[in-house]
Formats: sequence, structure tokens, C-alpha cells
Amino acid sequence: MKRLADILIAFFLLLISSPILLLTSLLVFIQDWQSPFYISPRVGKDGRLFSMVKLRSMIVNADTSGVDSTSKNDSRITPIGKFIRRYKLDEITQMWNVLIGHMSLVGPRPNVKTETDLYSEEEKELLKVKPGITDFSSIIFSDEGDILANEKDPDLAYNQLIRPWKSRLGIIYINNNNLILDLKLLFYTFVLIFDRQASINWVVQTL
Repeated sequence: MKRLADILIAFFLLLISSPILLLTSLLVFIQDWQSPFYISPRVGKDGRLFSMVKLRSMIVNADTSGVDSTSKNDSRITPIGKFIRRYKLDEITQMWNVLIGHMSLVGPRPNVKTETDLYSEEEKELLKVKPGITDFSSIIFSDEGDILANEKDPDLAYNQLIRPWKSRLGIIYINNNNLILDLKLLFYTFVLIFDRQASINWVVQTL
């Protein structure tokens, strides 16, 4: 049922969002005449690497800086990239990964290999399921950029301040997931765009 729901909902969301995705992709392309997409290597189920498709919100070759975590005031984010991040458009393109089976709509967010190499034995439980586009941590840490905004080393700050709690929330989801919870997480992820506090209140009540 989860896989069927993933396919149907992902296809529907890609279909209805295609006009704004096409327009935004064009705007990203004409700002520097480079591909509007960023293919990010991530670690999926059972530790397998896959290519996650994102609408590009940063300058070309931003990943060559060696910094994986992104703060709100990161100079690599383009003007149109701020709009993309504000309305989660870079996550909508990940519906393609859901359709081909690399990801699920709901599940622990996938990390880069440099992060998963640091996983504790408990955190390795996160690699036993497909990663997802959203989960509890996606709502709680929707202000991740703000948390990292003034940090001199965003990657270090991410691993100290954010990753431990993201992992805990991911494990809670794995131990309690069901179709109804998935539908609620999808709904409150949408609500998050317009009313972050309402979504956080729901997560707190659910936990």
C-alpha cells in the first residue's frame, strides 16, 4: 500500500506542479545558462548511493566548496534559489526519485555519505528503510538554515546541533509508521509553507 500511495501521489503532485516547475526551471536556466537541476549523491536504503534530483537553488559547482550543510545566509544561494527554498520546490522535483523507487514520500531524509559515515549504531537503523521527502524532522527543522546562519563551520554545527535530533525523530517514525501517519505528515508538510507553528504543534502533540 505504501508503494502504491507513493506512486499515485508523486505522479499527481508532479502533474499539478508542472507549470510552476517549468517556469522556475526556465528562470534558473536563464540566470547563468546552466542546467536548472542539481543531481545530489545521497545514501539510500541499505547504504546504497542514488542520485537525488533537485531544482538548483545555488550557483554552479557550489558543492566544490566542500561544505554540505547550508545556512540561511549562504552566499552560494541564488536570488531565485531563495524562492525555490522558501516554497520547497527543490523537494517537489524529488518526486521523480519516488516514482523510480529510490525514495518514499515519507521517511527519514537522505544524507550525504560524509554524514552517514558518522552514524552511530543506533542511527544505522535509518538506512534500513527508504529515505523520504518529508518526516517529523522536516517540519521541526524547517528553519535549519536559520539555526546554521551564524555558524563558522556549518557542517560541524549540523552534526552537533541538528543531526542527533533528526536521527532520533527518524527512528521514532520508523518504529511507528503507518499509512494514516504518512498522510498526516504530508498534509502538515504542506501546511508548513503557510503556518509553521501549526505544523510544529501537530508534531509535538503526535510525539
